[in-house]
Amino acid sequence: MNRFLVPLGFLAALVISVTLWWFMPELIGEEIGHQLKQAGWLVPALIMLLILQISFVIERLLSLRKAQGRGSMPDFLNNVRKKLHSGDIDGALQLCAQQRGSAANVMRAGLDRYRLLKGEGAPKDKIVAETQAAIQEASGLETPLLERNLIALSTIASISTMVGLLGTVMGMIRSFAALGTSGAVDASKLAIGISEALINTAGGLFVAILGIVMYNVFVTRVDSFNYMMDEASYEVLQLLAASAADKH
Repeated sequence: MNRFLVPLGFLAALVISVTLWWFMPELIGEEIGHQLKQAGWLVPALIMLLILQISFVIERLLSLRKAQGRGSMPDFLNNVRKKLHSGDIDGALQLCAQQRGSAANVMRAGLDRYRLLKGEGAPKDKIVAETQAAIQEASGLETPLLERNLIALSTIASISTMVGLLGTVMGMIRSFAALGTSGAVDASKLAIGISEALINTAGGLFVAILGIVMYNVFVTRVDSFNYMMDEASYEVLQLLAASAADKH
């Protein structure tokens, strides 16, 4: 079923964009709506790209909020550190289960593996190596979830620029066609061509600017989150390694 979600999403965005473009005069006023409707068939394409972009932005906001987990991240890390300093592995696991963020999931994977190996009486080197492997594996699973749809945002920003430029060229072609007619220049056709060019340019730039800004915002948040997650995982691993050495 998941493989049909993306095509259905694109189809829904296309239908909505064409509908909005067709009823522009009724939705936003006769004058402006009529100008947008006369700007050509690339306007619905820009509206579709904007709808997809907004959808991806909302999805990223919700996903990153979920990845942040419950409560304050610094407080959570400090509490886990205190539990590990006192040797309370079960307490640290309980905190991770309550926090439910990406960093908590990574640390919980390492703590689960550590507790399992300690219960089996494994040697220190094996405990440290397999705990580190569990943390790296969990981190490898969480990172793609944090970075999902960022490429789509970047791609939409690039495509919208090209679509806007194409609309600009088509509008200018219409304007020069009006100038090239024999006899008097058709002022209405000339104005329509220039209006088409400017509307498509503005629409393409608007979608591209929004996409670039949101892409950079999300990349910065993901990089910061990955750095904090790596630092927390490294500190947890060091504390577990020291605990394993003390008990051998």
